[in-house]
Amino acid sequence: MSKPRLRLAIDMDEVIADACSAQRTWFRETFGYDWSDTELQGRHFRDLVTPDEFAAMETMLHQGDFFATLSVMPGAQEAISALCETCEVFITTAAMEYPASCAPKFAWLREHFPCISPLNIVFCGDKSILAADVMIDDNLRHFRRFQGQGILFTAPHNMSDIWNPRAGTWQDALTIVDEIDGKR
Repeated sequence: MSKPRLRLAIDMDEVIADACSAQRTWFRETFGYDWSDTELQGRHFRDLVTPDEFAAMETMLHQGDFFATLSVMPGAQEAISALCETCEVFITTAAMEYPASCAPKFAWLREHFPCISPLNIVFCGDKSILAADVMIDDNLRHFRRFQGQGILFTAPHNMSDIWNPRAGTWQDALTIVDEIDGKR
C-alpha cells in the first residue's frame, strides 16, 4: 500500500505573491520613502513610517484591489505546478485580515496558478485550524499552534527570525518538502 500524498498548506503574500515589493512601491510613490534592502531586513513597514502613513496603507489594503496586482514570487509557478503532481496542495491565506481582498486574491490565483483547484483555496484567519502535514508561510505566528511542520519562507520582515527549516527560494522549498516527504 502506498503512503498518502503529503498535504501542503501554502500561504500567498510573501510566499507566492510579492506583496512586499508592491507595498514598498506604494510607500515610495505615496510618501517618498526609498528604503534599501538592508533597511527593510527584520522590520515591518509599521516600524518605518508614521502612524498616519501606516493607517493610510491599511486603508488601501482594506479596499482589496491591491491584491489583484501583485507579482508572482520567482519560481513559485513552476514549484507549485511540480508540487501539485506529487502532493495535495492548498493555498491558505489569512484573507480575513482584509476581507475585501478575497475576490481579488481568488482572481489572482485563478490567473497565475490554474493548477490549484478552486476547492483547494482556503481563506481563513487563524491557520491553526488547518489540517496539513506541512505549511509554507512567511509568518512564524501561523506555526505556533499548527500541528504539522512549518517551513518559514524568507521575506524581508522575517530575516531576524530563527526557524528551521527555512526556505530562501522556491527551489529550497521543493528540496525541504521532498526531504519531509521522504521521512514519512
